[in-house]
Amino acid sequence: MDRRKFIKAGALAGVGASVTGKEVLSKQMKVASVLSGRDDRIARMGFIGVGGRGRSHLRLILQREDTRITAICDIDPDALAKAEKLISDAGAPKTPVFTGSEFAYEKMLERDDIDGVIIATPWLWHTKMSVATMKAGKYAGVEVSAANTIEECWDLVETYEATGNPCMIMENVCYRRDVIAVLNMVRKGLFGELIHLECGYQHDLRGVKFNSGAPGGGAGVEFGEKAFSEAKWRTWHSVHRNGDLYPTHGAGPAANYLNINRGNRFVSLTSTSTKARGLHNYIVDTAGDDHPNASVEFKLGDVVTTVIRTQNGESIIVSHDTNLPRPYSLGFRVQGTRGIWMDVNQSLYIEGQSPAHRWEPAQPYLDKFDHPLWKKHGPKAEGAGHGGMDFFVDHAFVESVKRGVPTPLDAYDAATWSVISPLSEVSVAAGGAPQSFPDFTRGQWMKRRPVFALGDDF
Repeated sequence: MDRRKFIKAGALAGVGASVTGKEVLSKQMKVASVLSGRDDRIARMGFIGVGGRGRSHLRLILQREDTRITAICDIDPDALAKAEKLISDAGAPKTPVFTGSEFAYEKMLERDDIDGVIIATPWLWHTKMSVATMKAGKYAGVEVSAANTIEECWDLVETYEATGNPCMIMENVCYRRDVIAVLNMVRKGLFGELIHLECGYQHDLRGVKFNSGAPGGGAGVEFGEKAFSEAKWRTWHSVHRNGDLYPTHGAGPAANYLNINRGNRFVSLTSTSTKARGLHNYIVDTAGDDHPNASVEFKLGDVVTTVIRTQNGESIIVSHDTNLPRPYSLGFRVQGTRGIWMDVNQSLYIEGQSPAHRWEPAQPYLDKFDHPLWKKHGPKAEGAGHGGMDFFVDHAFVESVKRGVPTPLDAYDAATWSVISPLSEVSVAAGGAPQSFPDFTRGQWMKRRPVFALGDDF
C-alpha cells in the first residue's frame, strides 16, 4: 500500500460507525476525496450496463460539462456499439470498453481514473456489482431494485460501512415533479400529521416481458434466450418468484414522506397475492394455446398487495400490478390529519381550504409548492427521461461524486426499500404472515436526520 492509499484508509477508518448525520460523514468523505486526488470540478464516470436504461443515463451524463466518461462495460455487442456511438456523437473521447465476460466489470473497476459508477444491469447483478464498486474505492449508483434477498441488502450496508464509499439507489421517482412538490407540502405541514400512504408499481409490462426476439423487440411471446433486451431476464422472475418484485418506485417517495431511517422506520409488512392469469392469457391471445410458452406456469400473482407498518404508527399500502391490461399509475395517496392528495385523479382536499367534502385540482397547489430543485434546475431537465426526473437523480449522483460527499439516497435507503421484495415473498408463501424489517441502521434511525432534497442544490 503506498503512502497516499494508507492515509486515505486511515481517514476512512470508522466511517461505518459514524452514521448519525450527514456532517460527520461529509467531512470524512471530503478528506478522502482530497487525499485521493479527486477533482471536485469533474466526475470521472464509468458505466456497468449500457442497455436501454444504461444508455439513458449515459446520454444525460454526456450532456454535462463537469463529467468525463472513462470506461464502459457490457457483454452485449449491440449495446456497446450503441453506447460508443452516443459517446462519439457527443464529441467525447473514445472510451475504453470492457466486455467478453460477465465479470469484465471487475477489470474495469481496477482503473484509477473512475470516481463513480452507474450500474444498470439485470437485477441479479445489482448487489454484487455495487459491492465490488464500493470495495474498489468508487461511488456506486445502482438502478432499482438494489437487491433481491435479505442477505444482499445486508451486503450493501456492511460494505458501505466498511469502506465509507457511498452507494446511491438511483430511484428517479423520488424526483418526479409532483411527488417532490408533495414532499414540500408535507414538510410545510399542509396535510397535517401523516396517517396513511398508498403507492405502487401499476404498469402493464406484458409487452416488456415478451417480444419477438429480434433486435429491437417487437410484438411476440418469447422470453429468455429467444428474446431481446429485458425479456431475456426479467420474465424469469415472474416464473420463479411471487411477491412485490419492484417496490421502490412507490416505497422510495413514501419513505421520504415519512422520514424512514431518519426518525422513523419500517417495522413489519404483510403481503397477499392473487392468482396468476395475465401472462398466460397474453401468450394465448397473441400466439395461441399451442405455443410452447402457453404451458409455462407463472408463479407471480397478477396483483400483489403489501401493507407496511411503521414505527411512528403510519400505514402504507404498496401494490405490484404488471401482468394485466391497465393504464400506468404509481397510485400515490398521501393522507394526514388535515387533508389528502391522490395522483390517480390529480386532486387533493385540504380541510378549511377546499370546498367541503369535494376534491379540487391538485395542480394549483403543485405549482405553488413546486420544489426548489425543480425551480432551479427545471430547464436543464427538459427532454430528460421520465418527464425530467432522470436528470435530477443523475445530477444528485454526479454532484455527490464531484464534491466527495454522501449521496442524498444512501445504502440504508437502498437496503430498506429493496428488502420489501424478499419479505413480501416470504409473507405470500406463509399465507400473509407478518414479516419484520431488519433494522439496517442498527438503531441509528433514531438519531439520523432527513437529508433528501432539503434545498435547491441536489
